[in-house]
Amino acid sequence: MMSLAQLIQTFQSGALSREAFFAEIDHVLAVDAANCARLREAVDATQTVHPLPDAVYAEVLRRIEHREDSSAAVDDSTRIHEAIAAARSASAGDDAEHVKGIGDTLNGRFVLEECLGVGGMGTVYKALDLRKLEASDRKPYIAIKVLNVQFRGQPTSLIALQREARKAQTLAHRNIVTVYDFDRDGPLVYLTMEYLSGKPLSKLLRAPGFAGMPFEKARPIIAGMGQALAYAHERGFVHCDFKPANVFLTDGGDVKVIDFGIARVFQRPEEDPDVTVFDPATLGGITPAYASPEMFEHREPDPRDDVYALACVTYELLTGKHPFNRKSATQARSDKMRAERPPGLDRGQWRTLSAALSFDRASRTASVNQFLDGMGVLTRAAAFPGARAGAIGVGAIVVAAGLWVGYRVFSGHGQTGARPSMSAIAPASATLAASEAPASPVLAATPAAVVASVPATTAAAAVPAPSAPVADAASIAALNATLAHIPCSALAASLPEHVVQVRGFANTGENMAHVHDALAQTPGGQAAKLDVTAVENHNCEVVSAFAPYWRANHLAGGGASIHTQPLDAHLTQGMPLIVDITTPHYDSYVNVDYFALDGSVVHLVPSNVERDNQAPPSFSATVGGSGYWLVDKPFGTEMIVLLITPAPLFDGLRPASESRSAYLAAVGQQLKQMEARYGAGHIVADFVQITTHARSDSQ
Repeated sequence: MMSLAQLIQTFQSGALSREAFFAEIDHVLAVDAANCARLREAVDATQTVHPLPDAVYAEVLRRIEHREDSSAAVDDSTRIHEAIAAARSASAGDDAEHVKGIGDTLNGRFVLEECLGVGGMGTVYKALDLRKLEASDRKPYIAIKVLNVQFRGQPTSLIALQREARKAQTLAHRNIVTVYDFDRDGPLVYLTMEYLSGKPLSKLLRAPGFAGMPFEKARPIIAGMGQALAYAHERGFVHCDFKPANVFLTDGGDVKVIDFGIARVFQRPEEDPDVTVFDPATLGGITPAYASPEMFEHREPDPRDDVYALACVTYELLTGKHPFNRKSATQARSDKMRAERPPGLDRGQWRTLSAALSFDRASRTASVNQFLDGMGVLTRAAAFPGARAGAIGVGAIVVAAGLWVGYRVFSGHGQTGARPSMSAIAPASATLAASEAPASPVLAATPAAVVASVPATTAAAAVPAPSAPVADAASIAALNATLAHIPCSALAASLPEHVVQVRGFANTGENMAHVHDALAQTPGGQAAKLDVTAVENHNCEVVSAFAPYWRANHLAGGGASIHTQPLDAHLTQGMPLIVDITTPHYDSYVNVDYFALDGSVVHLVPSNVERDNQAPPSFSATVGGSGYWLVDKPFGTEMIVLLITPAPLFDGLRPASESRSAYLAAVGQQLKQMEARYGAGHIVADFVQITTHARSDSQ
């Protein structure tokens, strides 16, 4: 008797009709019914090299799944409900003539070049984006998931899936594969996604001889999976089909979770028009070995459904075995099965993992973050793969080693929720000369970097006399609108204790005159306090480029900040460049750039030295605290910019250094696209102007 692989090859050669092929398939399944999972793998392996027509492949899957159901076997494929499978079979003949495969082009734009994998819900291809190719894009390839035929005959499901895919586009996280768009080419429906080079976690787990991974080696994989799910849960998404096949390990060492495009939303506002439309149960989105009991019971989605799946995958990663011998949660519960403690876990870790595997949602670990904390995957810093000795030697700093303590590091270098204290920052005001010292403290929480050669402009504060005009919120808003139009400036006005205050950066001369003119037209402006750092002409291009985001940051309370050590921002040749940064109250991506006197920009974070630039909410870190950056010539006033974005600023790393003008043009274009996609509210900036000097013995 022919094997399943041989049978498929014979059919593809034309030696068998479709009817004869299906008859032989049934015969093979009847003889080898106990190994449905292996038969499915054989189909997938053949499909990767020489794909069957979509309708034929779908029918083969249906027959395998039907046989599997009758033999109580379980596999990792997303289970398709029988009602839909029947509809799929009925429409197979109509769809067969519309099938596209390798070598075909979708919508005249995407050329399908390689089959990357096959699942119960669709086939994933590597595709060349002709539009990107024409634009000389460095990364012209994307991934395209072509959905199986069972979705094509259900218009409401397609509409709902499109809406869910659109929502999934908002999930910008380093551990989540980006979904670009949802489209169709005739009856063929597909999703366009980020293309990655690597392998699914399922391939690692199914490798011959795999018997589990040591905890320390598995730690970054568990952390990456968990952080992706936690991020999605915070935004109202439950994955609902989390499994090893939906975790991708890139060649660069990153962990990516896929298929959020078919996830369920569990926190819909009442006015959401999509609220009653989409339910993945109608699409068959369930993998028995990793689905919680509540999913089989069709209960409302809950983050604890993903906690159960994550625990199953974690157990399998650590032991090489499924905790319940690949049985469904309902069957394992009925059989009163209990998972055995994996070797290498301490008592607390096993307690956490065991609780996450609970068949009862009420007693299951409440959240992914609680699971990660209990497993201890985020408690120690991982070795920075990019850290190495060397120098990039551009501008006024020398980079000696890795620097960024990012999302994965919660050590003494950085912590969530910590902010510099008022008392720690207040000494900055002591750098002012006695003759310049204001009568009352000048914004101690956000000091200006006072440069000796270009002194900060300050004015003595005075409480307005009772008869003097008093500013209100409307007048401050009008003042900020006026200040926003002053060239080469980044200024923000506020009204603490009924006293007008203006802080920020501005070019001296005519621009400062504009500031005074604006204050003269503002009630109470004559008695305003100024904390304005003078900007030299060569830094105007930088200030102007980031001024809107600086204003947005400081008018919202200054959640993002960057300060030098020492706070007066005077640095001498050979001194380490150390900056303290804080991030806003939401997940973000951190970009730190050094704009040098010679017209170049050096990218500090992210960079080849350290690629990881994602930060959790309200994160504080000291960057360069071990003397990684050393001040060197040329000397003068330069700018360091902290830019916070809701997603990676660029697809990949920029050159270690490049032209300032070219970089600012590229950044401007990227920020416009981000504003259109995410809104301007989550793009903020802060910057500091520093002054560098030669050592006295070298002057």
